[in-house]
Amino acid sequence: MGVVNVTPDSFSDGGKWFVADAAVSRGLELAALGADIIDVGGESTRPGAARISAAEELRRVGPVITELAAAGLTVSVDTMRAAVAETALGAGAKLVNDVSGGLADPAMYGLVAVAGVPYVVMHWRGHSSSMQERARYGDVVQEVCDELRRRVDAAVGEGVDPSLIVLDAGIGFAKAAEHNWALLASLPEIARLGGGGAPFPVLVGASRKSFIGRLLAAADGTPRSFASSDDATVALTALAAAAGAWCVRVHAVPGNADAVRVAAQWRAAGAG
Repeated sequence: MGVVNVTPDSFSDGGKWFVADAAVSRGLELAALGADIIDVGGESTRPGAARISAAEELRRVGPVITELAAAGLTVSVDTMRAAVAETALGAGAKLVNDVSGGLADPAMYGLVAVAGVPYVVMHWRGHSSSMQERARYGDVVQEVCDELRRRVDAAVGEGVDPSLIVLDAGIGFAKAAEHNWALLASLPEIARLGGGGAPFPVLVGASRKSFIGRLLAAADGTPRSFASSDDATVALTALAAAAGAWCVRVHAVPGNADAVRVAAQWRAAGAG
């Protein structure tokens, strides 16, 4: 899943794709480089980001999704708003990636249920302006599984097809570095929501996040820059894919696409 941030303040790319034409070109480029899904978002969810209006979010993503879908790409919309998701699906998007897991907009479950499209349910504890204040856990893996289970139950209760639900542990959202690492090391448990049932597909979104840069900090403590964390992201992609992740959401596609293919072969050899 290649990321196209149609925002002026993205942590990872500093607004390079804020203009619609640039965002469309970037989406086409990511697909040509090997991305299976292009994830288009118009609202920044970086820590501390303020919300924008639904009208502004639609103004940003609408033309981009329309053009990418018309070009035959599989497009997902990264939004917490049902109205934005509805318009995006009408423009040709095929998947809804909701970082709030339905908590930000109660209408989202009903929309997804009627649309019958894949729905990413992410672990979330609040909007970007205050989410890091909620990064408090006793057992982060168990608590994330419990909270995701409640979101899944609520979605299914509103008619969402459970076979179309994808889980996301919310790496970097109300999480400290140690929480992120614990969750990444527990993907099979998260897929089963801490139980023994059939696993859900899992999406991992760790690309260029600050916990990687802090791990790779220079001797003076200066974190590695976001773009300079791409090699480490490839390593995480290989590990996540080998652990059974359904998809990884990334900013730089080629190395990560290679990592997914290597991991798939690794898993196939082990199964044989």
